[in-house]
Amino acid sequence: MLDDTLKQHTPMMQQYLRIKAEHTDKLLFYRMGDFYELFFDDAVRASQLLGITLTTRGATAGQPIKMAGVPYHAAEQYLAKLVKSGLSIAICEQVGDPATSKGPVERRVARIVTPGTVTDAALLDEHKDNLLLTISPANNDILGLAWLNLSSGAFFISEIPAQQLTATLERIAPAEILIADDAEYPAITDSISLHRLPTWHFDRKRAQELLCQQFATHDLRAYGCDDMDNALQAAGALLQYAHSTQRGQLPHINGLQVARDNEFVGMDAATRRNLEISETLRGEAAPTLLSLLNTCATHMGTRRLRHWLHHPLRDRDALRLRSSAIATLVTAPREREQLHQQLRDCGDVERISARIALSSARPRDLSGLRDSLALLPALQPLLAQLDNPLLTQLAADCAPQSALHTQLVAALRAEPAVVLREGGVIADGYDADLDELRGLQTNSGEFLIALEARERERTGIATLRVEYNKVHGFYIEISRAQADNVPDDYRRRQTLKNAERYITPELKAFEDKALSAADRALAREKMLYDALLADLLTHVPALQTLAAALAQIDTLCCLAERASTLNFCQPELVDDNVISIIAGRHPVVESRIAEFIPNDTDLSRSRQMLLITGPNMGGKSTYMRQTALITLLACCGSWVPATSARIGTIDQIFTRIGSSDDLAGGRSTFMVEMTETAHILHNASKHSLVLLDEIGRGTSTFDGLALAWAVARQLAEKTRAYTLFATHYFELTQLPNSLRQIANVHVQAIEHKDRIIFLHSIKDGHASQSYGLQVAALAGVPPATISAARRKLAELEQAATHDAQQPDLFSTVAVAPAHPAIELLNGVNPDDLTPKAALELLYTLKSLNP
Repeated sequence: MLDDTLKQHTPMMQQYLRIKAEHTDKLLFYRMGDFYELFFDDAVRASQLLGITLTTRGATAGQPIKMAGVPYHAAEQYLAKLVKSGLSIAICEQVGDPATSKGPVERRVARIVTPGTVTDAALLDEHKDNLLLTISPANNDILGLAWLNLSSGAFFISEIPAQQLTATLERIAPAEILIADDAEYPAITDSISLHRLPTWHFDRKRAQELLCQQFATHDLRAYGCDDMDNALQAAGALLQYAHSTQRGQLPHINGLQVARDNEFVGMDAATRRNLEISETLRGEAAPTLLSLLNTCATHMGTRRLRHWLHHPLRDRDALRLRSSAIATLVTAPREREQLHQQLRDCGDVERISARIALSSARPRDLSGLRDSLALLPALQPLLAQLDNPLLTQLAADCAPQSALHTQLVAALRAEPAVVLREGGVIADGYDADLDELRGLQTNSGEFLIALEARERERTGIATLRVEYNKVHGFYIEISRAQADNVPDDYRRRQTLKNAERYITPELKAFEDKALSAADRALAREKMLYDALLADLLTHVPALQTLAAALAQIDTLCCLAERASTLNFCQPELVDDNVISIIAGRHPVVESRIAEFIPNDTDLSRSRQMLLITGPNMGGKSTYMRQTALITLLACCGSWVPATSARIGTIDQIFTRIGSSDDLAGGRSTFMVEMTETAHILHNASKHSLVLLDEIGRGTSTFDGLALAWAVARQLAEKTRAYTLFATHYFELTQLPNSLRQIANVHVQAIEHKDRIIFLHSIKDGHASQSYGLQVAALAGVPPATISAARRKLAELEQAATHDAQQPDLFSTVAVAPAHPAIELLNGVNPDDLTPKAALELLYTLKSLNP
């Protein structure tokens, strides 16, 4: 049917429409000469998104052709904008020779650029991993996940309960998600690019075949995932999609890793948002924990630091290795600074090695790799001076690669051209044929001078000239008066009024070489460059190991420098049930104020929950967040902002802080608060750290108070989590009277001349008042309003004093003894009563009635 429709179009449009029919869900960049053109609806959409001119040129099938285009040499900036908008683009290149083609030049889609598969440096954020994730259809409420960093080759799989999908997506933060045609997952937000695949792409048997073929193995048992059917289905679909977009092999993907659910300290989306790890509550990159800590010398280090902060570990041995390495670097500032100085000259080896594997590396990528390899002979001795197990291992992974470095030095110019099409990439002396072709371009003047001198001597014509113009090429010009002296081997090329122009066999041969030298040199250079890339493929695994080591060294040096500069301490990672912090500080807040007041935190099995009272603006939220951040940093292997810290086993961190709504989702502020609270109550354990701020404030006083009381009791009695519970409900401060594992603490503040002074210091015991009116005055509420509020407050307090209908909900009151009839009934099991016994019981109860 399509072929019948195509007959109405011009040959060029027939070719375009055939290719477009295979990529209906993508914008098609169709190469025509020096431009990538877009047609019809693609042109309209691109003109709107890119701000380029939409034109109409010619007609096909009786309709004008809408058209928009971008220069091919500047396509990256346009592609970057489209990818950031979540779109996918098919790049269609000319593969035929225009000189020999009959009809339209043959064209073919060379690659597909999608948000999750981009590898070009111009399209990637240097500071973030770019991940492609696939979700397989659920089986017994278990989802299979697979995610790939195409820029590094890192390939992971996991299986999770369906209810954990939101938190998992928040942790992994993929740029693109692949799902089956008929699947729906509410956890996937509009901010993530979504692509649907046919359901048959998730076939388990096909996945096994693809993965074994990719890894050159007989089965997948070596990766410990042979029984993970859901995850392997996702991995197979993902790998097939990656192959289709790259239009080639993926040699740098040489294995996969199983990410276990219990490998990381869990953090849900609300916790990551509230702790402002890498993004503020307003969605900005700074000030955040990452922006404060990041002094990495390389982009690889920054990405590794971000990964560590979002993936805190439960493995205490791995954390102790990191912490110990940081300690070694803290005590060796000279070596640390030398290491960091060396790394500042290092390129992004991780992404360069991926582009080599994909045969898309550019000349500057290879020169950057060459210069990075030149650093290794000096880097390894520096690491060898540091007596530490982890640093020793990293030193071994940074062993010099002399043969590869020598090859790159020989092959590349010191400063190669940005793109291969400009020439000037391959070094002089690397290839004799290329040197000859370049010599023809640069030394033609010397040849012509020498030829002119020889011909003048041979012919005796002193006015003979050898020259060149673009129309007639090279020629020998002789005046009409000397025409009789022209040698027999001269062939007339052009006759002028007063002169004749000739060509000789020698000059003709030189002309053929010289005029085609530039094109032949460029073709030769491309052939040599492609051969160089092919040779480098064998080095990709070693380069991946090197990149991982360099990134980790950079991150450890960064954390050591921050520990030294910001006065961090080495935390003690213990197996006890404790979070004990002496003089803890909030690192980001401290960096932005003149004087920060440190505070202690003491949580244990006998002191599981701290009820925090005190005024707004007094520092309750800061205190809670700093406890969570110190715990988080310790679980990343980092040092922490405190005088000392002992951190026990932590499995999850939860926060319920601040107010927000989800009106688009039909959820009020209070509904959001209760949803997040419910999530904590269902998922927290005795090894979790829970931060709760003002539970119950979104509803009526008694409803909210009752909810806060019930939540606190469940966390303390049943969940037994480490909990920081900030509240303005003073009735809750009575809970420690009945639950000994709860303690009251408060934020100090004093009142002076109707003004409040915050001391930001945490002390034992509960606060005496909330200072709400004083804080309102600080916020700029008009004095008249404050005065009216004071009068009303006095009335309410007086009324509360005399109002017997408003008892203290949680006060201890005398309990009257139970009625004898009640005691009797409590000891009776109705199922055990015979009719006679029941009648006797009835008479007995009647006799007890006074």
